[in-house]
Amino acid sequence: MTVRIAMWSGPRNISTAMMRSFGARADCAVSDEPFYGAFLKESGEPHPLAAETIASMDCEWNSVLAAQSGEAPGGARVWYQKHMPHHMVGPVSIADMLQHRHAFLIRAPERVVASYHAKNELRGPEMLGYAKMRRYFEFVAERDGSPPPVVDSDAILGDPATVLAKLCTALGIAWDPAMLRWALGPHATDGVWGAHWYDKVNASTGFGAPPGQPPALSDEYTDVAEQCRADYQALLAHAIR
Repeated sequence: MTVRIAMWSGPRNISTAMMRSFGARADCAVSDEPFYGAFLKESGEPHPLAAETIASMDCEWNSVLAAQSGEAPGGARVWYQKHMPHHMVGPVSIADMLQHRHAFLIRAPERVVASYHAKNELRGPEMLGYAKMRRYFEFVAERDGSPPPVVDSDAILGDPATVLAKLCTALGIAWDPAMLRWALGPHATDGVWGAHWYDKVNASTGFGAPPGQPPALSDEYTDVAEQCRADYQALLAHAIR
């Protein structure tokens, strides 16, 4: 029986590094933001490589859901799916993903804001998905009677082996030290948008060093970060240490 892991993250987190980490397991298949094409087609957001992304993917919401709930690629025992709450603007939501074990990857808002606006236009906090991620977390916690696992990127970068081992335990899978290293460069499982977004992770073979001081932001971007703060803190309270 396949363990389907839906890891929910906002943009400009270490979400691709986490996908690389799980993909380094011999027992694990990975999917890179399978609802991204449907989001771009539905929303019309002018993201980099949007047309190429839409052309490369299944953009029908229920079809994507059926695929991600179906047989794992290669019959893998573990299937890691990288998802983003702010992509879920169509008729499908976390409530429809009954075949999945859900987890949440968070990062301090000021770090996300600084990284995002360096790569794409940032018009408001809704583009970063904190509020919807909190709603998704609360939905799973209420449904299951206990909070699902949350991991903070700073904690992972500070001690990847310990935090990832605890995450694996929370997800009901064995810890595999192979998760600490992966092959250099783009991977075949990356979405076509990786050509714009994945430069740093493509240059890596493992998790980077812990981050330094939070970046300085202009008043406009400080306001965006602060609008995400309460949702981030609510999730951080449940994070694996």
